[in-house]
Amino acid sequence: MVPKISTLSGYLYEYQKSIADPTGFWARVAESFYWRKPWTKVLDWDFHKPEVKWFIDGKLNITENIFERHLFLRAKQPALIWEPNNPKEPHRILTYEELYREVNKFANVLKSLGVGKGDRVAMYLPMVPQLAIAMLAVARIGAIHSVVFGGFSARALAERLQDAQAKVLITADGGYRGAKTIPLKQTADEALEQSPSVEKVVVVRRTAEKVPFVEGRDLWWDDLMKDAAEYCEPVEMDAEDPLFILYTSGSTGKPKGVLHTTGGYMVYTAYTFRNVFQYRDGDVYFCAADIGWITGHSYIVYGPLLEGATSVMFEGIPTWPAPDRYWQVIEKYGVNEFYTSPTAIRALLAKGESWPASYEMKSLRVLGTVGEPINEEAWHWYHDHVGKGRCPIVDTWWQTETGGIMISPLAGITPTKPAYATLPLPGIRPVIVDNDGNKLYGKNVEGNLCVEFPWPGMARTLWGDHERYKQAYFSAFPGLYFTGDGVKRDEDGYYRILGRIDDVINVSGHRLGTAEIENAINEHPLVAESAVVGFPHPVKGQGIYAFVVVPDLREELDDELRESLVKGVAKIIGPIAKPDRIQFVNGLPKTRSGKIMRRILRKIVHDSTDFGDISTLTNPEIVDELIAGYKALNG
Repeated sequence: MVPKISTLSGYLYEYQKSIADPTGFWARVAESFYWRKPWTKVLDWDFHKPEVKWFIDGKLNITENIFERHLFLRAKQPALIWEPNNPKEPHRILTYEELYREVNKFANVLKSLGVGKGDRVAMYLPMVPQLAIAMLAVARIGAIHSVVFGGFSARALAERLQDAQAKVLITADGGYRGAKTIPLKQTADEALEQSPSVEKVVVVRRTAEKVPFVEGRDLWWDDLMKDAAEYCEPVEMDAEDPLFILYTSGSTGKPKGVLHTTGGYMVYTAYTFRNVFQYRDGDVYFCAADIGWITGHSYIVYGPLLEGATSVMFEGIPTWPAPDRYWQVIEKYGVNEFYTSPTAIRALLAKGESWPASYEMKSLRVLGTVGEPINEEAWHWYHDHVGKGRCPIVDTWWQTETGGIMISPLAGITPTKPAYATLPLPGIRPVIVDNDGNKLYGKNVEGNLCVEFPWPGMARTLWGDHERYKQAYFSAFPGLYFTGDGVKRDEDGYYRILGRIDDVINVSGHRLGTAEIENAINEHPLVAESAVVGFPHPVKGQGIYAFVVVPDLREELDDELRESLVKGVAKIIGPIAKPDRIQFVNGLPKTRSGKIMRRILRKIVHDSTDFGDISTLTNPEIVDELIAGYKALNG
């Protein structure tokens, strides 16, 4: 197991040690793992090229560190607990021994389909155990997996298949999401018309829907697994060999294929999982993310399984068939650590406190949030009503590109503060710089969040486009990794993430983070959610435009509520942050991972309808409603 920090003084000691001797620090962590051949040098880096290599010449296979390293002690221990979408359907528990067998069998299936080291295997699946099995099988034979979230459109899937030049696609006949059935095979077939690199399609049976089959190309998972051998020799990998590609949205609209490598990612995800959540052997850990995103890769599959944990994988959504689904799962399995998004918390908050009040959730010890800064109201609701006032909240900041958590409390160790990610993890050196690249030292400063020293979990490049990687992350402030986020460091040295830099509004020369204004608006009891963008203002340069979701709005209260919100923001942040326009809406345009698509809102307030592809929105119909409301409000 990786070294575990257990006290605040221990954290401070480890942090200082990691800054004074980073290579020595990470070498000690890496020694917890099984290496077929040890590294000859810990780190080689140059942020100007940019180029980073960790554990140079080290040889390993990441699945040996999940299975062979743990099987002697954990063969009968649950590795994955799969909770289906419908609570009436039976759940499934895979022990380490059973998961090992399934992974080996599917690894042999992939080899029989001609997949070898370095080939790309794409997955377009619901949250079923076969997704985790397939990822680990791909890693076992030295291929590269690329998981595409099951909510993406055919166009989005085709773009990713083409860019990765995937050889095999693993999909399902369909998937469930709440009351909906998702036609995954149908969407995959449409994408495959534009993806000539895909030679074989493996189909998992999930919904039993009748789906078209292309003879010679399409194969059923179960048929292939029936006679597959139960052991597959793991392929020896270099520490810097690619492990997976994960596509994330680019500012240009073309997705970026973020590439993570084997050794550094392994070391970093395991270390951060153990320490942030303070996982104890025998605990049950539940991350409610989808494996289609980096959170699921790092903190459902790799991080927990590398540390011999029991990880809950949830197929459903938090509000179906009722808004107590998470609380049911926590009680059913005796969950100790629970990790979800502020979006989910706000959705449940809007349903009222009676739902979590019906469950004691005595097993819960740690709560976590991920994906965006959490507003104070949601933080307090989560703490008081879910954690019953006794569970520390780890408000984690990190990105697809960072591979794992970068700034976060350590559960029960770091004193927390609502809406603050608090302090960097050992080995992480955040710096705040102004727009001219000058480092801002000391406390009570605000600016651009950068990192000045590499860490093992960082992405090494963008698949097939190293120049774009350089431009996206290393060109704004040469010699520094630029996160794209704004940040504030307060009088305690704690970090508060203010949101994307392009979500900062410059009002009369004052830089205002949209997240801070939204937090203030969201504190009003009638408001469910809000999104703030800048719009052209003849006097201020930019004005503040707020789209505000109010579920129980009565038209006669419009003006009264607007006035109340303006006063509230002025009181919480100051008069400079008062919204100039407030549009009440029924919903906001969101991706299927729950993130607000702010570029659409920015286009609306700039009188533009050039939205690009909106097929990946969970609610594309809301866009026309927002445009109509904008025109009605602004003439």
